[in-house]
Amino acid sequence: MGLPRRCERRWRYPLKAQPHQQARLIEVQLLDTRLDQLAHARAHLPALTKLAGLDQAQVTLDRELALARTALSDVQREVDKAEADVQLVRARAARDQARLDSGTGTPKDLQALQSELVSLARRQGDLEEIELEVMERAESLEADVTSLETRRSALLEELAQVRAERDAAFEVSDAEAADVTERRSALVPEVGAELLALYDKIRASVGGTGASELRQRRCGGCRLELNQVDLSRIKAAPADEVIRCEECRRILVRTAESGL
Repeated sequence: MGLPRRCERRWRYPLKAQPHQQARLIEVQLLDTRLDQLAHARAHLPALTKLAGLDQAQVTLDRELALARTALSDVQREVDKAEADVQLVRARAARDQARLDSGTGTPKDLQALQSELVSLARRQGDLEEIELEVMERAESLEADVTSLETRRSALLEELAQVRAERDAAFEVSDAEAADVTERRSALVPEVGAELLALYDKIRASVGGTGASELRQRRCGGCRLELNQVDLSRIKAAPADEVIRCEECRRILVRTAESGL
């Protein structure tokens, strides 16, 4: 009885690689898995999530601070104008009072000066109330600006601390990644170009695992147990034949624990 059609297609043009090359491929896979883990951990550092939140908080705080400073600047101009208006009325009243005190002028002129002084006093009172109200608003806005600046300083300190934590974690991760990459580079020549090319193609296709050991009749990639027909065919295959899982198409490397 012949093999099912799917198995005939599978074994028609088998790739050859010595057992030690296949064993080295598993070592390369372990190193690639570690590199993937390091890359994932680097991309998902808690510090990165915290930094993203802090960066957004800084954007919001900077916007609030800019608005508060603009409002304070506008009110300060109002304060300056109010002070100038009060000073102008005071100066006019002082001149009128000096003329009145000197007694220079006709009775009608002196009476007019007295009336104007009364009017100027009312005007001065009104302007001083306006000045006081504007100054109170300015003080409130100054307090807001000071509070926002204090919060911003604290936020910048926290940002610097979290960035330092991130950079330290990156340094540790990158150092290990460099070591793993160096060890991988030393192993690659022992694998062979054809086997490595197939492995890389599978990894690009399925992601993560391109080769795994056959242990206890199970594929280490998809974790499925092989059927008896496949196990028999694998057992009968030459040691240098590259085996692939029928289910996930990953490279299967036979070991003493394959259960064949």
